[in-house]
Amino acid sequence: MKKILFPTDFSDVSNNAFIYALKLADSINAEIITMHVYQLPQANYINVSEYLHEIYDVTELSNFENYKDEVPLLRSIAEENNLDHIKISHVLILGYLVPEIQKITKEENIDFVVMGTKGATGLKETFLGTVATKVMNDVKAVVLAIPEHCQYQPIKKILFVTQFRPEDLEALKKVMALAKVFQAHIDCLRVLASPQTDKNDYMEEWKLIVKNHDILLHSIISNDVEGIILDFIDLHKIDMIAMHVYHRNFFEKLFKISLSKKLAFHVNVPILAIHE
Repeated sequence: MKKILFPTDFSDVSNNAFIYALKLADSINAEIITMHVYQLPQANYINVSEYLHEIYDVTELSNFENYKDEVPLLRSIAEENNLDHIKISHVLILGYLVPEIQKITKEENIDFVVMGTKGATGLKETFLGTVATKVMNDVKAVVLAIPEHCQYQPIKKILFVTQFRPEDLEALKKVMALAKVFQAHIDCLRVLASPQTDKNDYMEEWKLIVKNHDILLHSIISNDVEGIILDFIDLHKIDMIAMHVYHRNFFEKLFKISLSKKLAFHVNVPILAIHE
């Protein structure tokens, strides 16, 4: 059985993303492990050592009580969506979120990490929250990030952003496997600053690979990569974006979009990050 890790802070953003985790689990016959990571307070005041153990005990108990209260809410979300047959287990961990996600992903052989993301509120922010971007960059599993205003709908159209390189083919296979589960169409999109003239253009090879599949290849000339992607999502009614993560900060660079674009577009589709 496949495994989905669902990190949660019990916010509305997380609860909304849980529906996607449930639907994915149902589609691929997976179990879900929910995890909540908390930190102990920093005690910096004088003569605190004699009370430190007591403070930590209270904090641990408080986190446990909160978690115990929230778990039934996740179960009720599953019931409301007729998905209460899915196996769900829960983990409460003391530590730092990203390292703990990395650790449990490795120990439990996690296939997917599904998590909610906060939208951008300032000019220099990405539309993904900093934690989600860090997880996408650093965690060696397929990460599905659900923007906060994303309302669940069946995945029928997937956009795979690529340069048609050979190193993208393994990621494409993973997207194709998901598309088969969802019975979804795939659009592969390359955005080039200038016409491709070098010998490292593998477009023809890709045409052979996707032949007889419900996949279309697109290549667009433009300096505005983000704008083209956002336009494409809007025009083609895309339900999910998939990307191959080559290196750290990939997502920060790709989605640092201007205020005008933030006002013009609302990225309300899930983003699938696939590591090399």
